[in-house]
Amino acid sequence: MEHTASPTEKLDTLAHAAMARMTGSLSPVSGLLAWQDWWAHLATSPGKRLELAQLALTQAMALMHHLQERLLAPPGDARRLIEPPALDRRFRDPAWRNWPFHLWHQTFLLNQAWWDAATRDIAGVDPHHQKVVAFWARQWLDMFSPGNQLATNPIVLGQTLAEGGANLLRGAQHLAEDMAALAAGTGPTIPEGFAVGKDLAITPGEVILRNRVMELIQYHPTTAAVHPEPVLLVPAWIMKYYILDLSPHNSLVKYLVEQGHTVFCISWKNPGEAERDLGMEDYLHDGFLAALDAVNAVCPKARVHATGYCLGGTLLAIAAAAMARDGDDRLASATFFAAQTDFSEPGELGLFIDESQVSLLEAQMAQTGYLRASQMAGAFQMLRSYDLLWSRMVNEYLRGERTPLFDLMTWNADATRMPAKMHSQYLRRLLLDDDLSEGRYPVDGQPVSLGSLRLPIFMVGTTTDHVAPWRSTHKLHYLSPAEITFALTSGGHNAGIVNPPGPDSRRRYQILRREAGGAYLSPDHWLEAAPTHAGSWWPAWQQWLAERSGKQVKPPRMGTATYRPIDKAPGRYVMER
Repeated sequence: MEHTASPTEKLDTLAHAAMARMTGSLSPVSGLLAWQDWWAHLATSPGKRLELAQLALTQAMALMHHLQERLLAPPGDARRLIEPPALDRRFRDPAWRNWPFHLWHQTFLLNQAWWDAATRDIAGVDPHHQKVVAFWARQWLDMFSPGNQLATNPIVLGQTLAEGGANLLRGAQHLAEDMAALAAGTGPTIPEGFAVGKDLAITPGEVILRNRVMELIQYHPTTAAVHPEPVLLVPAWIMKYYILDLSPHNSLVKYLVEQGHTVFCISWKNPGEAERDLGMEDYLHDGFLAALDAVNAVCPKARVHATGYCLGGTLLAIAAAAMARDGDDRLASATFFAAQTDFSEPGELGLFIDESQVSLLEAQMAQTGYLRASQMAGAFQMLRSYDLLWSRMVNEYLRGERTPLFDLMTWNADATRMPAKMHSQYLRRLLLDDDLSEGRYPVDGQPVSLGSLRLPIFMVGTTTDHVAPWRSTHKLHYLSPAEITFALTSGGHNAGIVNPPGPDSRRRYQILRREAGGAYLSPDHWLEAAPTHAGSWWPAWQQWLAERSGKQVKPPRMGTATYRPIDKAPGRYVMER
């Protein structure tokens, strides 16, 4: 029986929703609790305080000695007292080695190192709170990085002198345009050459099913014969499906079709207030299972290669476990792209997931019926603050250079909403309680177990994934005894998946198969054992699919009498904003 909120509970919901609007959907109480925990334990740890005082003194003396050496050194001396972290690109330009910029950026890096030491290894601090404090300390320091200020950035100063300040005028115009768009609440303008259905998502196909949750697209074959087992793609409903069908040169859908696969793809509806009560089981039954029924009708007697991306992969894991429990053997294999099944270590995204944060989001969703993508954007920007926030502000507002658009950026701005009920269930059952990996997640009233998965599994993790860290996705190895082929590719959550074969020499991937019932390898041991290959992982996956498919046959017809084509791809739902 559903709980009916009392008048006082409704008042609290209104207050929490108002707070969320003022704080960018981030819980101030969560952060306050973390800082209090850290400060209280640091205050009662005299040894740690002494260690930090000694570190500060050592750093100050080392900096003074280094500066004296630099003053006496010949011009062009490139020595540094402290090197930036390996992935920190802020101070790579040689101009940062000149005086006084050298002093400023070295002082900043020393300060960063001190705070890193100050937020680690304090006895008694809750591990989650420790990570939260370290994260916010980095955010605060980054705000005052010399690279983000006009007067202390040598690249910006040099450009300003060379252009007579024209870059600052352009930057001011860009800032005014962005502020006007923010005030108007308008969505992103689709630039010329990046229109969905015209430039993006243009692989020919037919919508053969539409319901309250999704559309199902069947793509036209381009080969005379196809593998009998079709491929069903299940993207996450936090994103538009066409990340899998971007431009023709990097469309995974087009690539699969050209390799002789019959491809189906789910396109999720962009929910509004009317869909507020859609839950995880609605996405399971009206989404994946309804799509599977349609695929079975078009390709009768053929088992299906199901493929899930991100949250779509989590849904696929839930569905496959439920099907195994119920003796349903319609799947030939399961593939998971950057998809978590164990959420005990969700990565930096877990910094924003605790009871205080979830209750704040629930209060917002109770008013609107959904969660907007903009309500999540702040958290994702801070996870990659340099790439998504500060570097963009410096380039566009100080250097006056708009970031050139490309298809993946256009897709990234074309965000979707999430129904209130579904998102609350996802946050609580999966992220907070980790019900799926611990065998408590219910489907149709009965729990499912990932240990029941026996079908062949292919997994893709990406090296710099902030949403689904590869070490977290790798955990399916000890949750299921199935045959698992795991590929780890260069790139992040999106760019690592949109990884077509081509001349890009920077692409690398490692791949290793664990036989069914084989010994478990930890992530570190897996890294040592898995061979490295140059190029894209797409051909390796396609070969894996082909090896688990039958002899090629004539392509199936488009749709059936029950699932008749009702629209051309990309369909109607992908156009909803």
